[in-house]
Amino acid sequence: MEGRGGYNSRSAVQAAGASPALPRLEQAALDVPLSEGAGPIVVADYGASQGRNSLIPMAIAVQTLRQRLGSGRAISVVHTDLAENDFSALFELLNDDPGSYLKLDQGAFASAIGRSFYEQILPDDSVTLGWCAWSVQWLSRTPVAIPDHVQVAYSKDDATRAAFAAQAADDWLVFLKHRRRELRPGGRLVIITMAQTDDGDFGYGSVLTAMYDALQELVTEGVVRQEEAARMAIPTVGRTRAEFAAPFTSGELSGLELEDIEIFEGDDAIWRDFLADGNATAFGARWAAFSRASVLPTLARDLSEGTSAERVRDFMDRMEAGMAARLAAGPKPNLIPLAIIVVAAAIQADPGPQAV
Repeated sequence: MEGRGGYNSRSAVQAAGASPALPRLEQAALDVPLSEGAGPIVVADYGASQGRNSLIPMAIAVQTLRQRLGSGRAISVVHTDLAENDFSALFELLNDDPGSYLKLDQGAFASAIGRSFYEQILPDDSVTLGWCAWSVQWLSRTPVAIPDHVQVAYSKDDATRAAFAAQAADDWLVFLKHRRRELRPGGRLVIITMAQTDDGDFGYGSVLTAMYDALQELVTEGVVRQEEAARMAIPTVGRTRAEFAAPFTSGELSGLELEDIEIFEGDDAIWRDFLADGNATAFGARWAAFSRASVLPTLARDLSEGTSAERVRDFMDRMEAGMAARLAAGPKPNLIPLAIIVVAAAIQADPGPQAV
């Protein structure tokens, strides 16, 4: 993600997309069993980025749990993301924003862990409630180069698509296995992520076409070398309903239950605003800014080793401008397939008195 607070200022698409999952998070906070004793209740924010889109979900989680706990017990909110995440922007936001749960609840405490959620990052049986928004679409690695695009969903190469599908299946299972260990019995995890429609549409068609065409123009102009462009890929996937459910039906996740899954079309607020004001320039600029904050830094990493910060900024600036111009020239709505998934750690039955 773009650092220095860039993601916070350009992630309105993600914020709008996560809104339908908030009632599920509130219900999960009402349903989870609360451990006895005086220790803190742990809420995990898996994939916090720079925090802007965690403010409302974490405030809902904290306030709902507080209603059940009363005033005397601490709530520990643990934000997780990769080590290179801009955690400074996260903590500045938590400390300064009036909507921060730290401002709303004096018994809430914030911490962060800089590690991948494709490994265990919290102790066994420690998490009461988890939230993961716009994160599990990111793969743990790029399995192969994409020969004809930057997003595998728009590649026509069958072998490439198969390699990404296999990586996506492995990563989803690994993610869930670690969360199974971390969740307390009865704990809930609410996930919202990119998806595919039941007929296999990943969406974002005009945005990704503009991105690939802008990159190819930079190759033609000599700004980006062909071998650099060939390495550039966005390691994200949209899974289908069946792919999300597969680990739960295969018997590989004993102790973790799939409570609910919903595939739906997210709100294209940028298109709605264009229909209202007819401002094509603003339409293109907003989608280009979204792309700059979310995925262009990933492409920039595949510039040659030793690339200067100035060259990275020039690449980002040119890509953003090229995308904005293309999108403004022919505004179109973008399909935004999303999934809400609720999983729960099983509560072990009381075995009763044991024979001696």
